[in-house]
Amino acid sequence: MVTFVDEVTLHLKAGSGGNGCVSVRREKFKPLAGPDGGNGGDGGDIVLVSDPQTTTLLAYHFSQHRKSENGGFGMGDMRHGHKGQTMELPVPVGTVIKDPSGEVLADFSEPGMRFIVAPGGQGGLGNAALASQKRKAPGFALLGTEGWEGDVVLELKTLADVALVGYPSAGKSSLIAAISAARPKIADYPFTTLHPNLGVVQAGDVRYTVADVPGLIEGASEGRGLGLEFLRHIERCTALVHVLDCATLEPGRDPLSDLEVIRAELANYEVPEGQVPLLERPQIVVLNKIDVPEAEELAEFVRADIEALGYRVFEVSTVARRGLRELTYALGEIVEHQRVTSPVEAPAERVIIRPKGSEKDFTIVKEGGSYGTFFRIRGEKPERWVKQTDFNNEEAVGYLADRFEKIGVEDALYRAGATPGATVVVGDEDMVFDWDPSLTSVAELTQAPRGTDPRLEGNRRRTTTERRDAYKARQDARTIERALEEERRLARQDDDGEEYLGAGE
Repeated sequence: MVTFVDEVTLHLKAGSGGNGCVSVRREKFKPLAGPDGGNGGDGGDIVLVSDPQTTTLLAYHFSQHRKSENGGFGMGDMRHGHKGQTMELPVPVGTVIKDPSGEVLADFSEPGMRFIVAPGGQGGLGNAALASQKRKAPGFALLGTEGWEGDVVLELKTLADVALVGYPSAGKSSLIAAISAARPKIADYPFTTLHPNLGVVQAGDVRYTVADVPGLIEGASEGRGLGLEFLRHIERCTALVHVLDCATLEPGRDPLSDLEVIRAELANYEVPEGQVPLLERPQIVVLNKIDVPEAEELAEFVRADIEALGYRVFEVSTVARRGLRELTYALGEIVEHQRVTSPVEAPAERVIIRPKGSEKDFTIVKEGGSYGTFFRIRGEKPERWVKQTDFNNEEAVGYLADRFEKIGVEDALYRAGATPGATVVVGDEDMVFDWDPSLTSVAELTQAPRGTDPRLEGNRRRTTTERRDAYKARQDARTIERALEEERRLARQDDDGEEYLGAGE
C-alpha cells in the first residue's frame, strides 16, 4: 500500500556550543607564560533545503526526532574545539515551514532554497580570548550555550499548473494517465487515489504539470472525506479542470449537481492571504466517460447549461481517447497565457543586519506585589551572558557584573527603583540574584588570585540555589494567599445568600 504524507511535525534539537578552556602556558624558565585556553566550537545548525529530487515527507513521518552535532570543548595550547557539523534535511519543493502556532516561517517555492530552522549554540570563549591589559591572566572561561530546541511543522503543497478536481471515481486518474506518463492507481471503487499524482503534459511547444487531487465530496471544506487534507494542493495551481462523471449510477447525481457541489466546496475553502480565490482562477469542464452511449447522450444534454455558466466544455473518453488532444492544447493556452501575463516578481532584497550601539539591548520590568517585588531583565545579550557564566567561579561572576555595567544595567536598575539587595531575575527565572551596586568594573584594576574577585569577599552572598528557593517561596506564598482570599470571598457570598433567605421567610 502506498503511503503519502503531506504534513509532519519535526522535533529538533540543534547542537550545543562547547565550553571554553582555562589554561596557562608553562615552559621551562617560564612557569606562567600567559593564558592559552582555546575557545569552544559552535554547535551544528539544522537546515532545511528544498530538493527537487525529494517528493514526499515520508522519511520524516517515521523519524521525527533530529539532532545535530555538539561543538567541541576548547583545550590548552590554543586548541579550539571543533564546530558541530551542520545537518541538512532535504524537503520537497512546495513545502511550507510553520511553527506550532501556525505562523509561516518559510515557503519553499523554488529549488535550492535554504532555511536555518534550528541554529546551533554559541561556543564559549577560552581565557586566552578574555585576556586584556587589565585582566592579563583570566582564571575563568565562558560556557557554551544550548542549541535551539523545539517543534516545526512541515506542510507539503503540490506545485502544479493544472489541478483535476471532481467526485471520487469521476475518472481523474484515468485522465491524467491518458494525457501524461503518470501511472496512478486506477480501480472501480471510490477513493482509489489517496495522494496527489503529478504528470507532465506536452502540448505543442508548451509543457505543463497536472495534479490529480483525491476525490472531493460534499462537506470536504469542513473536513468530510479526504478533501480537507488535500485541498491545500490546489492552492498553487494556475487552472482548475472539473472532471464530471457522465456515466455514474449513483441516485441523485448528475453532472450539473456534481459541478454545483464541487464549486461550493472550492468557494468555502480559504486560500492564504495574497492568493487568488479558487473560483476566480481559469476553469474548464470535462464531461468524462462519453464512450458509454447513455453518458454521451447525457453530455450533449447538459453541455448547453454548463456553457451558459461561462465554462468551456470538453467531451472526453480516456478509453476511446476522444477529445484528449483538444483538451491538452486548451490547457496549454491557459497556462501559457498565465505565465506571460503574471507579473514577474523581483528577487527578494537581501536583508543586511547592522549593529546599532545606541539601541537598548535589554528591558527591565518591575513585577510582584504585596509579597515582595523583583526586577526582571529581558534581552538577548543579558540572557545569553548568564548562560555563559560559571557561577562556581567568583571571577566569572565579577566578569558578568562588568558586562552588565557596561551596557547600562546598573543605571537602568537605579531608574527602575531598585535598591541594594533587591531581587533581580534574568530571563524566565533562569537566574535569580541579589543586586549589589558595588560590583562595578573596578575589578579589572585590582590584583587578586585567578578565579577570585575581591568584591565578593567579606560579604556573605546567598548562593544561586538559596536565591531561587527564596524567590519560589514568595511565589508559593502569593498563590496560597490568593486561594485563601477566594475561600473568604465564597464564604461571604454564602452568608449573604443565607441572610437573604431568612429575610424572605
